[in-house]
Amino acid sequence: MNRSATIALTLCAALTLAVGVEAGHHENKAGHHDKKMDIVDTAVANGSFGTLAAALEAAGLVDALKGDGPFTVFAPTDEAFAKLPAGTVESLLEPANIEQLKSILTYHVVAGDMPASAVTGATGADTLQGSRLAFSTLDGAVKINDAQVLIADVGASNGVIHVIDTVLLPQ
Repeated sequence: MNRSATIALTLCAALTLAVGVEAGHHENKAGHHDKKMDIVDTAVANGSFGTLAAALEAAGLVDALKGDGPFTVFAPTDEAFAKLPAGTVESLLEPANIEQLKSILTYHVVAGDMPASAVTGATGADTLQGSRLAFSTLDGAVKINDAQVLIADVGASNGVIHVIDTVLLPQ
């Protein structure tokens, strides 16, 4: 197994533990496994995406990302949003800035299912926002523009999530 595959498997295992679900499934109170959760519910269940969830809600994009897909979402953590200049998130959540917020959020989404193997095998992808993301790999680290992929291939019923450490901003 090559180093990238080992890193991807390790990161997937870490997210599985962090989310408390196995392979995208969760147990109901009776102990039965339910079907995979969608992208939004998977992110919310993780607990590290409160800012992203609030932004999706404010922008009116929750229903779209709960749709059939498939989608690939490069999901910034709460820590990624915290790296933005002070007041940026609050400003983006204001009704007057919703179109800018939608542009930023849709810049994190690619139509189709792009597992880590597809990301590392490509130079980039077009986003739902209309701009292109650049993909690169150096010393086992996968980058989406300037963001590093922390956890890859988090499966959801309607696509895949790759957790990133930086909010992507369209040019």
